[in-house]
Amino acid sequence: MKAQQPIGLFDSGIGGTSIWKEVVKLLPNENTIYLADSKNAPYGEKSSEEIIALSVKNTEFLLSKGCKLIIVACNTATTNAIDYLRKNYPIPFIGIEPAIKPAALLSKTGAIGILATKGTLSSKLFEKTTKEYTKNMTTIEQDGEGLVPLIEEGKLNSPEINSLLSIYLKPMLKFNIDHLVLGCTHYPYLIPQIKKIIGENVTIIDSGEAVARQTKAVLEKHNLLSNSTTKSHHQFYTNAETKVLKEILSDVSIEFKVEKLDF
Repeated sequence: MKAQQPIGLFDSGIGGTSIWKEVVKLLPNENTIYLADSKNAPYGEKSSEEIIALSVKNTEFLLSKGCKLIIVACNTATTNAIDYLRKNYPIPFIGIEPAIKPAALLSKTGAIGILATKGTLSSKLFEKTTKEYTKNMTTIEQDGEGLVPLIEEGKLNSPEINSLLSIYLKPMLKFNIDHLVLGCTHYPYLIPQIKKIIGENVTIIDSGEAVARQTKAVLEKHNLLSNSTTKSHHQFYTNAETKVLKEILSDVSIEFKVEKLDF
């Protein structure tokens, strides 16, 4: 039965696990396959053509494993490649966009900050969303250059990370932002450090819960929601060392397997 086939997720590394955690929390009966293309991280510094080619490769891999739906658990891959994927493959795709709309609607000061990768900030989809929702607002966009490679190395609490975050975030506070949008699925793992810099008066928004809800809605729409009562299976594949991926999943209580592949 197609409904019992797994949900696929891919990202330019371990960041999309922040999305995966929200999906399995909301949909505990679903099987999942996660593909971490850490060897090619970060996607944010690549050309649109390169990002599309990598997204196609990742999609083909997940389809070969029988995935019924694919979550593009990467902001840069979504903004650059999801239209191409939807046109060329017959299964549903869920994308990740920076949560600009809720930040803009909820802002009281009329100023929001966006921390994202260069590939996301320079994309047409990002430009369209920003124009649509931030008219008459102050929007401070910041490229988080250097953060993804450090997260991929497992240096979450390193002086290098904290130094970069200070450089990127402190100038935003001068504009009186009250919401900070995290426009990369790697960045939620930096929330404790971010809070120390921006304080309690700035609300941090990421896309995890919204993506999980959208995934459920799309599965229901296509009659693909699993009704299995057996224990779900969760398989992770990476083309880098498995150590950092296992560390980032150390707070997960359900069973999963991690395997290194050359792809």
